[in-house]
Amino acid sequence: MNQRFNSFKNFWPYYLGEHSKPATRLLHCVGTLSAVGFAMLLIALGKWWLFPLALIPGYAFAWVGHFFIERNRPATFTHPLWSFMGDWKMLALMLTGRLRQ
Repeated sequence: MNQRFNSFKNFWPYYLGEHSKPATRLLHCVGTLSAVGFAMLLIALGKWWLFPLALIPGYAFAWVGHFFIERNRPATFTHPLWSFMGDWKMLALMLTGRLRQ
């Protein structure tokens, strides 16, 4: 179902619900950190034009979580910007131990 949201604040509870299982959240964390590390490596090697390849591990880990653990469709398909923002917020809350289960 394609839900409509008028703010990120309203989208956030939906986003968390789509990432309800700890394994999915962990895969998102691993994927995002891998993407950041890969992007930094490409920049350090002077291969900045390959930067879009850094998106691959981030999405690969996340989509495994959605398709095989949560068994839902990634929110990025219908809400790409808010989903991207949600991923970073979720990561920050996970890394600081403030993400409620």
